[in-house]
Amino acid sequence: MLGFLIRVVIVALGLWVASKIIPGVEISDATSLALAALVLGVINAFVRPVVVIMTLPLTILTLGLFLLIINAAMLSLAAWMLDGMTVAGFWPAFFGAIVIAITGWIASSFIGDRGRVETITYTRD
Repeated sequence: MLGFLIRVVIVALGLWVASKIIPGVEISDATSLALAALVLGVINAFVRPVVVIMTLPLTILTLGLFLLIINAAMLSLAAWMLDGMTVAGFWPAFFGAIVIAITGWIASSFIGDRGRVETITYTRD
């Protein structure tokens, strides 16, 4: 449960960064940001795997690049479901999904499977 909450916070951070640097991705307030992160987390947990399986031949044919389009579609779906979040079109959704993925990748590298912050200790012999 703690791991899920930490990942929702990471997605919220990614959404906030995307709304600041990508024109066309807008989130009205902090409540909408938290709700958007939660909705996007649920969409990525339940809808995205089904879509990925359904489009697997196309994903293989494009060497995985089609997953970027799927991520953009999931971001657009979350914006369509929420009043406080807008995505102006395909390209803002595409670049917003990339920013969210990069932010999540960086933040998740510090968090283990159980939701704990991982530390790397280097000792010199």
